[in-house]
Amino acid sequence: MTTDTHTRMSDEQLEKFGEEMDAIRQRVIADLGEADATYIRGIVKKQRQLEVAGRALMYLPPAWPLAVASLSVSKILDNMEIGHNVMHGQYDWMGDPGLNSRMYEWDNVCPSSQWKYSHNYIHHTFTNVLGKDRDIGYGILRMDEDQKWHPYYLGNPVYAFLLMVFFEWGVAMHDLEVENLVAGKRSISENKALHAGIMKKVKTQALKDYLLFPALTGPLFPLTLAGNATANLVRNVWAFNIIFCGHFPAGVATFSEEECEDESRGHWYYRQLLGSANISGSKLLHLMSGNLSHQIEHHLFPDIPARRYPEIAEEVREICERYGIAYNTGPLHRQLGSVAKKICKMALPTRRSKATDPGTVVDHKLAA
Repeated sequence: MTTDTHTRMSDEQLEKFGEEMDAIRQRVIADLGEADATYIRGIVKKQRQLEVAGRALMYLPPAWPLAVASLSVSKILDNMEIGHNVMHGQYDWMGDPGLNSRMYEWDNVCPSSQWKYSHNYIHHTFTNVLGKDRDIGYGILRMDEDQKWHPYYLGNPVYAFLLMVFFEWGVAMHDLEVENLVAGKRSISENKALHAGIMKKVKTQALKDYLLFPALTGPLFPLTLAGNATANLVRNVWAFNIIFCGHFPAGVATFSEEECEDESRGHWYYRQLLGSANISGSKLLHLMSGNLSHQIEHHLFPDIPARRYPEIAEEVREICERYGIAYNTGPLHRQLGSVAKKICKMALPTRRSKATDPGTVVDHKLAA
């Protein structure tokens, strides 16, 4: 199953590799300025215009498809290019309270405070480390051969489909660790505060999308409610696919906890790079994905404004080529197909050894 295509780097190589990555980071940080601030403020303005247009068009029944489209794009921009990136602290340096990671709240049922812990800390610290990074399968799916197979996983494709449709809800429940509750590894009392926070946010979101705005359209209540639900569905499906293409296509590596003990700075960069994948495409694709189409650059530099990822991607790729490190990228349709294949394959028990199958997961054993 494993094709060990990556160069095994010595400690010295890892140190130099890390220094080159640090140099990129320092150069971009030193260059941050008005252009970055103007960009994100422009995106926020456009997102708000789209939301207002979407809400207003709900009053015109023939324009319902256009209203849904406008609201869908607004929600995608809010969650991806604005929410995700602002909550990473990419724009904290601006000193703008509206774009500060500590204060930003997004249009999503997952409370931002909980998302920042599960995503910014857990996922970005322990990227693709089995047993530590709960984004590997979200506690629901089997996405790696080193996850012990169980008959439950025969439903892998069905669970993935449901997670895609209800993605914001899956993200909201992420920290509750339901699978550990079922297994008796976690108590209900440990979830008390988390549950309260989720329910508070759920009530706010439900009141807005499924009661207040539909009620404001009077007799068009059912149509507006359906439009808001559809916009949330579109956002969920899009976000799920972009995120899964960033970590689960063929060639992405996973790691054991032992492999990452006493990890150096260079080693950390190396793991982030091998544990991520990009999506090639147009500027519109990059914008609508929150530049998570540059998932590799995002995992190397999560607190650098995402608009900078395209400009540093070629340099990162050139460095990878020099060190003989695979740079996983491909068009959306190919990455999606690869992810779908893995979801279906992981539904079944592993039958072949990792050393002979050229298929999907690269379980690279780090040298350092």
